[in-house]
Amino acid sequence: VMEFTTYTVEKIRDAFGIVEGERYEFIIDFEVDEEDELFTPQGLLLRVIFAVNGDKKKIIKHEIIERGTNQVLEFDLEDDELEETLAFCGEHYPEAEQQ
Repeated sequence: VMEFTTYTVEKIRDAFGIVEGERYEFIIDFEVDEEDELFTPQGLLLRVIFAVNGDKKKIIKHEIIERGTNQVLEFDLEDDELEETLAFCGEHYPEAEQQ
């Protein structure tokens, strides 16, 4: 079970206008149970590139990063975790417009 603790969201500027819709980068601190294979004492970050094109929203890319070392871990999120992350990003991406 993932628990999101803190996060930042920034709109990615498309200077060349090559991408349809808008892109946002989320950096999300999250915690997992000590028994989880992802667990690390340093903590974990989730970097998500999130796309919005009209009413279509999707995750373009995600990386799990070990905090402290900034090492990208070779794990993918499970389907339910991806759904949870998609819902989270869908709820919070408008905050990038308010910065």
